[in-house]
Amino acid sequence: MRGMATIAILGTMDTKGDEHGFVAEQIRARGHKTLVIDVGTDQPPRLAPDITREEVTGIGGIDLPALVKRHDRGECVAAMGNAAADVLVKLLSEGRIDGVVSLGGGGGTSICTAAMRALPLGFPKLMVSTLASGNTAQYVGVKDIVMMPSIVDVAGLNRISRVILTRAAGAISGMVEAKIPRADDKPIIVASMFGNTTDCVQRAKSQCEAAGYEVLVFHATGTGGRTMESLIESGLAAGVLDITTTEWADELVGGVLGAGPTRLDAAGKTATPAIVTPGCLDMVNFGARDTVPAKFANRLFYQHNPQVTLMRTNAAECAELGRILAEKVNGYRGPVTVLLPLKAISVVSAPGGSFHDPAADAALFTSIKKHLNPKIPVIEMDCEINAPAFAEACANALLGMLVKN
Repeated sequence: MRGMATIAILGTMDTKGDEHGFVAEQIRARGHKTLVIDVGTDQPPRLAPDITREEVTGIGGIDLPALVKRHDRGECVAAMGNAAADVLVKLLSEGRIDGVVSLGGGGGTSICTAAMRALPLGFPKLMVSTLASGNTAQYVGVKDIVMMPSIVDVAGLNRISRVILTRAAGAISGMVEAKIPRADDKPIIVASMFGNTTDCVQRAKSQCEAAGYEVLVFHATGTGGRTMESLIESGLAAGVLDITTTEWADELVGGVLGAGPTRLDAAGKTATPAIVTPGCLDMVNFGARDTVPAKFANRLFYQHNPQVTLMRTNAAECAELGRILAEKVNGYRGPVTVLLPLKAISVVSAPGGSFHDPAADAALFTSIKKHLNPKIPVIEMDCEINAPAFAEACANALLGMLVKN
């Protein structure tokens, strides 16, 4: 067991002060210290905070009296979530906290998970919430926040809540006490993959592993792309094999697997060496065939399975996707290389495949080259994306940049 840790107790201490106080007592009974942070905006706190709401909003650059005076609960929740995120990041950077726990209903869950999402992967985060048994995607995002159902409302101490809150105190204590094994400290490469680029990614992965790297593969399904971006942004990745940028097709056209407008940004921000290819930008993802919007009725489709319908991107969409990809890459501060497989960007767009469309592919490649900074290397290969030679070229390009970096 590790030595004494400091656990942040984050919450609305005006409405949930007694409950947070109970959890704090249980944590201290286990030999750890607590740091109480108040993010309430209504009544005076029922639990004396170590960091007051005034200090929280001060760090977050918020005028608390003006915020409270407007009597807008939604605005208060959003503002305190942003301010609390700034506070937790500051405390972590100063080495003052080893974990964070919070209890809340709707407002408290929104505030405190927004703050927790600002913390890196691996940092202990526990949210005891009335909302934990439903869809928690909006609260967890792509971070490792543990959501624990409160069972009863977080509205006082009773025979049920005491059990749940005691277990919560034990859970966060156990998380900070756990020692992470360091059996393999190989540098990490992250890679994006889809079913239609599997052969390419797997071959490139094997080559990078043989060179001494650990390769983490993310499925380009929206969540996968966002998670990969989060990992890159955290600084854990040494290099990026962004072979499957398909999520941008869904983001642009309106498919169901978009990863948001910041997809492809993290490697640029962190100057992480990267290779980028237009893998699977020939397809937009929808659910079952009857879920495809009526406006696309005359488009070309491929039924991947009963639950997944793929729609071929047309030449105009491909030209716009090429511009987006190029402009994203133009912002990279670290070494980057773009690779173009001229015969096919997926299995189904290869000659003879359902999505084979040389005109659309040409529009994509032309647009990429037109908008890309001429100083950025471009490798064009007369092969399909899953050809062994293309996979090896992707791995070699990245490994070469990593050696120089």
